[in-house]
Amino acid sequence: MTQPAPRIPKQEQLPASDDILEIAPGVLRAQLPISIPGLGHVNMYVLEDERGVTLVDPGLPEKASYAVVKKRLVQMGVPLKRVHSVIVTHSHPDHFGGAHWLRAETGCDIITHEKFRVFWDPTEPPDVDIDDPDNAPKHRMPWEPPPWGGPGMDIPFKRRARIAVTRRIPKLMRLPRPTIRLADAEHFSFARREWVAIHTPGHTADHLCLFDPEHGLMLCGDHVLPTITPHISGMMPAKDPLNLFFESLDKVAAFGPQVKIALPAHGDIFTDLAGRANDIKEHHVGRLQKLRDACIEVNRPTTVMEMSTYLFSPRSQGGMADSETYAHLEHLRLAGEMDRVDIDGRYQYTLKG
Repeated sequence: MTQPAPRIPKQEQLPASDDILEIAPGVLRAQLPISIPGLGHVNMYVLEDERGVTLVDPGLPEKASYAVVKKRLVQMGVPLKRVHSVIVTHSHPDHFGGAHWLRAETGCDIITHEKFRVFWDPTEPPDVDIDDPDNAPKHRMPWEPPPWGGPGMDIPFKRRARIAVTRRIPKLMRLPRPTIRLADAEHFSFARREWVAIHTPGHTADHLCLFDPEHGLMLCGDHVLPTITPHISGMMPAKDPLNLFFESLDKVAAFGPQVKIALPAHGDIFTDLAGRANDIKEHHVGRLQKLRDACIEVNRPTTVMEMSTYLFSPRSQGGMADSETYAHLEHLRLAGEMDRVDIDGRYQYTLKG
């Protein structure tokens, strides 16, 4: 019997390299290992100036990850005390993790978008109206039933306890407290460059890209990745996160002719930012069409979990796949293409007409 060919990993899934890459004068890339399904590393960018260095996305909130941050700085010959700023592109742990420790050890600024908020931090105001029936379930625990019905995520008891305690005592998660919050289109100077803040919601509500128009560099976080697409969650504060993502892709694509090098948070740097942003958008447009076709094929009200099987392979099935499927179905519903009914506690969708 012929064995199937081994699956070739995507760039973003490869293990962290120990090499330091110089991307442009005063702009270096180091990779940090991460233990997240589907990802093998996060790119930490190091930008030099007369004050010292700025770090972008310093890894997970784990001691092992922070030890690698320090190791990479030693490789570059940069003393820890020279870190004067940390930029966090968005509120996911593999991006904000080291910021708390760096601030504690160096007093550095923590720079984020003005809407930066970690969803489990009860010390900050909620970013959705929890009195709205459509929004209240978004504050549930991950193992509780999602708003579209069905089972919650299968999370071991010890991890459940850790998540629950972290929500009550957020300092255990070492959550960063931003000292500088940037608004969309705000200009900001660091690393001998003038940067423009670009708010790009979709993957998260607070996603931040930074553009250096003089040298044509764009720090694009998880918004535009070279060979995979970022997760678009149905649990976002916005009612239509996919539409927000489309708008944000168009927004950065408009900068395309000016961008010489795109610096993603995972995978290799690349040059055709507009082309890649358009490819990602077309990927999701194709998924929307798959859902329309599936509704016609099934010809009855259908759950999110069943629809998810039309978009994701068996290997990718689970809570994240269901959440992204929900985001796509809600996009079609809000566009007037689908109806949604609640049958026995589960949302079910049909195509109009």
